[in-house]
Amino acid sequence: MNVDKRRYLSVRERVSYRSLEDVVGCKWSAAVVAAIHEGVRRPGALERFIPGISTKVLNERLRKLLAYGLVTRAELTGKVPHVEYALTPVGEKVAAIVAQLRELQAELNAGASPEASGTTPPVPRRTPVR
Repeated sequence: MNVDKRRYLSVRERVSYRSLEDVVGCKWSAAVVAAIHEGVRRPGALERFIPGISTKVLNERLRKLLAYGLVTRAELTGKVPHVEYALTPVGEKVAAIVAQLRELQAELNAGASPEASGTTPPVPRRTPVR
């Protein structure tokens, strides 16, 4: 492995990571990307599909994902006009990364010892012998 002698990341490198970090590092953004990847397209359906997300947070995340170019927004007309979201090709790549992170977490959880996962009951304290 070639070790670079620099002591820091350049500003350009840090900026390039920020948008990915904002999506993958945000539980709500990752959940929205995953839900749209699963085929949930409408805002109300997304809100019902993602437990605990509020309308406000969902709208903020959708706006941010639109700004990053990860989703598209289509206003559909008909008897009942509505909005649908879809992943862009870049959004599909991010969805694949989110899926890989989910698989990695499942592997880590499966391989974790009961003590590390906190699933074993605490060991009772011994009373000192006098």
